[in-house]
Order: sequence, then structure tokens, then C-alpha cells
Amino acid sequence: MSKSIKLVLLFVALSFLNQNYAQEKFSLSGTLSDKNTNETLIGVTIIIEELKTGTTTNEYGFYSITLPKGEYTVRYTYIGFQDSIEKVSLTENIRKNISLKESDFQLDEIIVSENIEKPNIEKPEMSVNKISVNTIKKMPVILGETDILKSILTLPGVTNAGEGQSGFNVRGGAADQNLILLDEATIYNSSHLFGFFSVFNADAIKDLKLYKGGVPARFGGRVASVLDIYQKDGNSKKFHASGGIGLISSRILAEGPIVKDKGSFLVAGRSSYAHLFLKLTDNKNSAYFYDLNTKLSYKLNDNNNLYLSGYFGRDVFSLNQSFVNTYGNSVLNLRWNHLFDDKLFSNLSFIYSDYYYGLTLDFIGFNWDSGIKNYNLKYDFKHYLNDKTKLTYGVNAIYYDFNPGKIEPSDESSTINPDQLDKKYAFEPALYIDAEQKLSSKFSINYGLRYSLFYRLGAQEINVYANNEAVSYDNDLNIYEKATPIGTKKYRSNEVIANFSNLEPRLSMAYIINENQSVKASYNRMSQYLHLISNTQSPTPLDVWAPSDEFLKPQILDQYAIGYQKNTKNGKYSFEVESFYKYVRNRLDYIDGADLIANNAIEQVVLAGKSRAYGLEVLARKNEGKLNGWISYTLSRSEQKTAGRTPEEIGINNGNWYKTGWDKTHNLSVTAMYELNDKWSFGSIFSLQTGQPVTYPNGQYVYQGISVPSYGERNANNLPVYHRLDISATLSPRNNATKKIKGEWVFGIYNLYSRKNAASINFRQNADSGNNEAVRLSIFGIVPSITYNFKF
Repeated sequence: MSKSIKLVLLFVALSFLNQNYAQEKFSLSGTLSDKNTNETLIGVTIIIEELKTGTTTNEYGFYSITLPKGEYTVRYTYIGFQDSIEKVSLTENIRKNISLKESDFQLDEIIVSENIEKPNIEKPEMSVNKISVNTIKKMPVILGETDILKSILTLPGVTNAGEGQSGFNVRGGAADQNLILLDEATIYNSSHLFGFFSVFNADAIKDLKLYKGGVPARFGGRVASVLDIYQKDGNSKKFHASGGIGLISSRILAEGPIVKDKGSFLVAGRSSYAHLFLKLTDNKNSAYFYDLNTKLSYKLNDNNNLYLSGYFGRDVFSLNQSFVNTYGNSVLNLRWNHLFDDKLFSNLSFIYSDYYYGLTLDFIGFNWDSGIKNYNLKYDFKHYLNDKTKLTYGVNAIYYDFNPGKIEPSDESSTINPDQLDKKYAFEPALYIDAEQKLSSKFSINYGLRYSLFYRLGAQEINVYANNEAVSYDNDLNIYEKATPIGTKKYRSNEVIANFSNLEPRLSMAYIINENQSVKASYNRMSQYLHLISNTQSPTPLDVWAPSDEFLKPQILDQYAIGYQKNTKNGKYSFEVESFYKYVRNRLDYIDGADLIANNAIEQVVLAGKSRAYGLEVLARKNEGKLNGWISYTLSRSEQKTAGRTPEEIGINNGNWYKTGWDKTHNLSVTAMYELNDKWSFGSIFSLQTGQPVTYPNGQYVYQGISVPSYGERNANNLPVYHRLDISATLSPRNNATKKIKGEWVFGIYNLYSRKNAASINFRQNADSGNNEAVRLSIFGIVPSITYNFKF
């Protein structure tokens, strides 16, 4: 064990010894669940009113707090549920499982609390956002489909590369720098239909949390953010079904008990069917998706629970059957929760994740098959030492199997020769320790350390280059070119080709000014050993993941943030402001004219650079009342730089800083929801942001009568400002309460005033006039939608 880890462990141990254990103490622990379904509840607040202290439930609904012997009033509170108040005589360790009842809102003359996450000003947690699923379902989205990814775009610091593009960007980071987890399993592509829908069925989702900074030590492997999503467990009391029928897609969910109050199942499916209408015409093109969420949960006894969850999704895009693109995620997770005692909770997970992407090109005569798989073993522990200290620690190990591409002839008449690009393998083990500690009534701290390793493994034959440089530089033409290998080196199966290790310290602090105000600060270092090889602004199915090696070094992030939070009128209004700075080493950049598709030596077209992002985020929220919502604004800059390796080299973009493809100087979002009465509710989202960075031509020359544009510095220009307004209305019939099948109608309009936002601007020579012209491509105008939702 390294000296750094020993010092951290020693510091943690000494801090615990400083706690006052002279007074006799006992623990209060248990599980919080939904009274109607037995669904465990994440993030329930448990308040000990006499001591003005408390805790929250973990990802599996478990809580534990150690207190001095005495009589206490314990309040259990959770957004969207009625509070539960218990009198507890703590003379021994007590296990108290609590079932909370959903709030029954009456909207006549009563001002209600809404399902919006209020900031916890005392917890040493910052740069973290959470939106309840109930709130997400009230937000208007495209084509009538509730969309989790579209909802997080309303938060400060979160954007996407453009309309109709997949993925999302956090604090100036690339889409591949986000770790997206569904029941702890990695999702490599989060979008259906190239960004029109997300892969997450909101009906099957229980909880989601976005970490933009201050990332806990249990997470690693990415340098921008962590989106942590958990599926529902399923109703273990009675059978329940729900779903929705829309214009181009429908969904259904079924859940119920396997053994009442002990075991449950959940199955949810979605599919689009717009392509079926195309078959009624002569149009032979189609694009559709389908996915399936599943989960089995079983309570063995009070100390042991088993979960088996899975997700399977596919997208199919076809042009006249001659071009067929199929891609999607498949994940499976077997988990065992074990409670060693009232203070020590553990979770053991075996996780499989697979992302497949393939092409069939009949007009050329070949099939393309590629993907990435990983196998992950995680063992996590949560140790509730006392009312002031919680310790989290664990290990995880991931084995990667990369398939960069396999080509096969599509039929016997094809002249294409079969070819398999070199498969790649890697192993990423890590261990971590994290402590959350309340040092005084004013000051709380969360500190931890993650130690990650990465082994690039054989079997593979690796190119050898002169001076170990896979990219050469032509001094006469001032351009970068592919270097010619001078030989190869063979590595046997599982032989280490390259290895890396990194210490990743994490620190978050909160200082309480008073009961309504606090200031917070954080620092975290993170390492990313995977690279997405792409020349687009957002992920596409053709992109290839590659492991770090001798030429592709791991990305290393250092991020600093400071913030201020305030609640007013007992939490009715809240205000948050944060400033951040982040710096990433070893961010890949591509040489001009880089060929990325089916490239077996990707190191020949990439150079290591660096990136930085900094900005200010503001979030103002109204959390209660018939009208509620939030306004978010971000002022930021995201830049990249790749300098020359020697004084003679010019680097990329002359070695100057330039805007990344996801830089958005201004980003404003206004989200509002209004409950008119128990029958009608309304929602709206207004979005305005700086246009996407692009490179326009700054001149031209004529070659054989054809005007050829010349280009200046990268991303020196921007598309026009992007803005749009979406609205929705939900009709819930008043006689729903007396019906077995309850229904509601959701009416929506995307882009109400039909703004023609530019997805791109292309420059070309007009075939008739011969003049140069700029052509704007817009994907959406106004898009109305209607969906019927039901449950029984």
C-alpha cells in the first residue's frame, strides 16, 4: 500500500478517535419505503429534532445514526410524501423500518409543496443536482415522450452540442467525459434516434442525481460528470400497470409481487412505430427504436436483499435497405445487499455492459460490426460510525473488451475481403475511501481518496515508430502526417502493453452562515482511461472507444469550485450560485485530415493537448405553490489547446487556445409548472444559448474553374443564437379517483413559435449562378404532440 493511502487512512482513524465516546450511545437504523408499493426511498431526510442533527437514506433506502442514550422525536421527511414523526426511547440499538404515504394534494384553496428538490445547505455536497421523476413528467418534451436527458439540460452548466444531437455536455466537457450509470451499469450511448429520445424510460426510473463537481470517491473513470440513475424495484404489494400511447411511440410498464412483501418484478417496454406508416407509402426509409427495462427484487431476510436488473435497447436506421445502421446498449446487474450490523451496510455487484454498433452497406457489399463490452465487480461498504461521521469505502475492477471493427462481405457476390481490426483489452481496478464528517455545528467536510490503476493488455501486435512518435511533422509544409512504422512488437494474451496509476483526492466543505445560508467549496481530481475517437461534436453510432496506451495517455482532471446557497421563507424559494475552474491534461486533438473510421493505427492521427473550462452558474427556484419552477443561467468558456512538441512545430491551430465544439458562452433556461386545479396543469420551458462554435471559410481560391474555400482558426465562429419555447398541458379527468383505469391526456407543442434554429451552416457554390452561398440546416420547426397516459 502506498504511503499516501496509509497517511489518509491514519488521518481518518485519528479523526474518529477524537470523537467523544464517553457517553453511552446507541444506533437507530432501518429502511424507508413507499407504503403503497414497498419501493425503497432514496435520500429521505431523518431529523433528530432535539439535537438538530440527522442523516439521509442511501441508494437502497437504508439509514443509520448513532446517538446518546435518551428520548427523541424523529421526523422522516421526503419530497412528495407525508412526514412521519416517531417518538423513540433510545436505550438500546433500535431497528425501525418506516413506510411513508404519498401526499394527497388538494388544490382548491391550499398552496401545496411541489416535487422539486430543495438544496441541503448543511451537507458538504456541491455541484450536485437532482430532479424528481414526478417533476420531469410535467416538463414539455419533444414528440410527447418524457425525457430525462432533456430535463437535465434545464440545469446550469449542462448543454448539448445542438438540436437533434445525442449526448450532453457538462461544464465545458465533451459528451464522452460523462459517466452514465443505470443501476450501476455503464451506458455508453444515452440516446435513441440520434438524440431525439433518451434511452431512459421515465416510468421505470426511481431516482437520478447529476454530479457536476465534488464527485464522491466511489465514482471514477470520467472527467466531466456522473449521472447516477436507479430503476424502480417493483411493487411487492399488488399488481400495477401503467403506460402511454403517443403519436410515434408508446410504452407500458407492469410490476407486482412475486411473494407479497418479499419479492417483486418490474418489466417496462417502449417502442416507436412511425416507420410503420412509411410502409404504407413508397418510402422505403425507416428509423425506429425499442427498449426493455427489467428488475427482480427479493428480500431474503431483514439483513439480505437480492436484485437482478437489466436493460436492452436497439435503434435501427435504414435508407432503402441498402444502408442499415443498428446500435444499442445491453446491461445486466446482479446485486446483493447485506447488513452486517446496525452500522455497516454493504453492496456487492456483478455487472455486465455491452454497447454494439453495426452497419450494413449493400451498395458496397459489406457488414461492419463493432462495440465495447465490460465486466465489472464492485464491493461497496457504508459505515455509519456515529451521528457526526459516515465512512464509505470499497473496491471495483473492470475488464474491457474493445472491438474497433470487423468487416465481412454482405453476400457471396461481394468483392470485399473479411477483415478484423485489432481487438483491444484492458483492466481497470480501483479502491477508494470517503468520509463525511460534521466537525462542528457550522462546519462539515467530505474528504476521500481514490486509487485507480489501468492495464492495457494483449494479445496485439503494436507498431513501433522512430523516436516513439506516431505522428510526424513536415517542416516544409507545416503539416502533421501519419508516421511510418519502423517495426512491430508482439504481445501475448493478457501481457501488459502499458500501465498507469493515479491518486485521485476529493474534498468538499460546507460552512453554515445561519439556518438559511451556507458557503461551499470543493476540489476533485479524476482520471479517464477511455477515449472516444470521434470527429463530431456529439457521439454517433460510428464512434469508437479506445483504451489508454503508450500513445493515448489518460485524461487527468483538476476541478475547483466555490458556491453560495440560500433558502428563504422556510424553503419556499432557494438560490444557488457557483463558480468553477477545471483543467484537463492529455485531451486528444486530431490532425487536419484525420481518417478515424476503420483506422487500425489511430495513434497516427491524434496528438495530446489540454483543455480548460471556467464559468459562473446561477440557479433560482420557487419550490412551493401552484406556480413553481426554476431559472438557470450559465456564463462560461470551454477551450482546448495543442501546442507543438518542439519549437519548430506549430501545433494544432498554431498552438493557440480555441473554443471547443461544445463551448456555450451564455446558457439560459426558464422552467415553469402551474397547477390550475385538480384537472388541468401546465408546463413550459424557454431555452436560449449561444450558437455552437464552427469554423467558417475566411477566403477562397479558384482551381480549374471551381471556387475552393480556405479556412482560418478552428471554431473561431458561432452558429446563430439558439432559442425556443416548449409548452404542455395535462388533462386529468376528475372521475379518475372512481375508475380502475386512470388516464390523462398530455398535449404539447415543441418550439411554439417555430424558430428555425441552425443545426449547421454549409457553404457551397450555387450550381446555377456560380456564386458562393451559405445554406442553413434546421431540423425542427413547430412540433405538436399528444399522448394518452394510463395506469391501473
